[in-house]
Amino acid sequence: MTVEEMIEVCAKLVGGPVYLPGDRVGCWVTFTNPPLPTDKRSQSNIDILESLAWASAQIHCLCSTTSKLAALVNEKLAYPEKAPVATSNTSFAPCRGDNGKIIISTKPRILFCDLRLSPGESKSYLYSEVLPHDCPPTFKGQLVKYSYKITVGTQRVNSDTKLLSVPIRVLVIHGVSENSNLICEDSIDLSPSNPFLDSKEKENELGTSFQILQNITARRSLNYFNITNGRGNVTRFCLFKHAYKLGEDIVATLDFTAATVRCVQFTVTLQSEEQIPGREEKSVEAFNNFHEFCLNMKQCFINLPIPLHVTPAFSTSIISLRWRLHFEFVISLTDPSDYSDPNGNDYDWKGPPSLDIETMVWDLPIQLYPALPSTDHLSDNKYCIQI
Repeated sequence: MTVEEMIEVCAKLVGGPVYLPGDRVGCWVTFTNPPLPTDKRSQSNIDILESLAWASAQIHCLCSTTSKLAALVNEKLAYPEKAPVATSNTSFAPCRGDNGKIIISTKPRILFCDLRLSPGESKSYLYSEVLPHDCPPTFKGQLVKYSYKITVGTQRVNSDTKLLSVPIRVLVIHGVSENSNLICEDSIDLSPSNPFLDSKEKENELGTSFQILQNITARRSLNYFNITNGRGNVTRFCLFKHAYKLGEDIVATLDFTAATVRCVQFTVTLQSEEQIPGREEKSVEAFNNFHEFCLNMKQCFINLPIPLHVTPAFSTSIISLRWRLHFEFVISLTDPSDYSDPNGNDYDWKGPPSLDIETMVWDLPIQLYPALPSTDHLSDNKYCIQI
């Protein structure tokens, strides 16, 4: 089969690659038979029709983990019904060759049977499926990984099955049900009603979730923390809010005006902590950090951006993810008066050649939530293969 005779299969997501549990995932799948070159256009249409036997699509979520935790995953994610694994090259096996355990598998949907395309002809089919409400988020951790994909399978007559994988990202709004009282119950829907139109169903649930999310992350309340050790007061930490969305900046200050212990420098790191329920296994991963030399400074300003690609906090039967700010303070053991002029005269201050120091650490839990899905990159969500 020459290159000119190959059929192009392209998949494009509807509404972007980011979804929430309960969302409807949409994907347009287009099958195109390229135009014939000029030297072959004299042939009859019957001789140059290209045929596809069938096409099907399905969503899967795979869970992979380290070898030490493989037994735990098999125990926690044991399902009574297991789909048989197809071994034939002509059958539809979306997860053939993938590593991990299938924890979510939607029913395969047939897009067509016996499709014939003439040169230059294209046909598109819409694949649509609703994600389960209890599905875990997309997560690439150190201990456990969750990944989602839409697999489109198709087959030429008397040929092997070809697969096209379309990755999607699922985010979970953890703890939204606990904050449902943040929605004003007195609000009235003033939009015009039509008795001949269907009422809004799951759209309201999604809108309510994002409204709660906006209320949680928009609230600004100053949180003060006095950081001390056995020698006295080190600093006063001020955090402007406690809940953040992906892509936001964590803005805070450190006030040293009332400090009785001299702080030479500090580092603030955004960290995630994975933990297996009921076990001691933990994995800490560091992301952005902020570093400052603060010797003789009265106040320091902190600006720590949150990456968009990270996964907000969540919890499943095999893993829980939490977020925190990890502080490291380098404290001088020398009294501040040792660096001043005993006569009180003006002089050029120079940093001491050496310091007796110790390191002090402190962790502050914070809450991370998903951001509203962006539509700026919808044109890039296209995946193609040739068969």
